[in-house]
Amino acid sequence: MCFSKTIFRLILIVAALHLSACDNLSDDLNPSSNDLRPDVQQGITGVRVGQYAPDFILKDTLNNNVTLSNEYTGYDAVVLYFTMWCPICDGHMSYLRHFVVPNFPNINFLVIDYVTGSVIASRQAQVANGYTDFTVLVDTDQSILDQFNASMGTTVVIRNDSTVLMNEDFKDGTKLINTLSAIP
Repeated sequence: MCFSKTIFRLILIVAALHLSACDNLSDDLNPSSNDLRPDVQQGITGVRVGQYAPDFILKDTLNNNVTLSNEYTGYDAVVLYFTMWCPICDGHMSYLRHFVVPNFPNINFLVIDYVTGSVIASRQAQVANGYTDFTVLVDTDQSILDQFNASMGTTVVIRNDSTVLMNEDFKDGTKLINTLSAIP
C-alpha cells in the first residue's frame, strides 16, 4: 500500500513538472529547421562569423595590458578560449595544448579567464592548473565575455584582418581544426 502511494505521488510530481514546462500551449512542438535568427551583417563590427571583431584591452596574468589588435601581429589569426578553470575547460585546454597549438604555429592562442575576478587570483589558477605556457587574459568584469556572447568553453577564431571565423562552444576540436586549416 505504501509503495502504491509513493508511485502515485511520483506520477503526480512528474505530471506537474511536465505541465509547468508546457505552460505556453502556443509553442510549436514541431518547429521547422529554418534558422530564424537575423542575417549576419558582414563587414561591420560584431562577434558573429563574417563580422569584424571588436578590439579590446585586458590585463594578462603578468599585469601587462594586452590589446587584441596587437595580438594579430606576426600571426595569421588569434584564438580566444574562455575558461572557468574547471575540469571541462582543463580537458579542452589540454586538447588545445597537445593537438592544436603544435600544428598551428602561426596562430596566437589566448585564454580568457572570466571567473577569478583579479589578476592575482587568475595567475594563481593559471599556475595551479599548469597553463603558464598560455597567455591568460583576465576579464575581471566579464565585459569581453558579454561582448562575445561567450560562456564556458566558447572558442573564437579571429583572422588577422579582425574577421571572426568562428564563435561557438568548444565541442570536440574538429570545427576548430577545420577553421584553422582553412586560413590561407
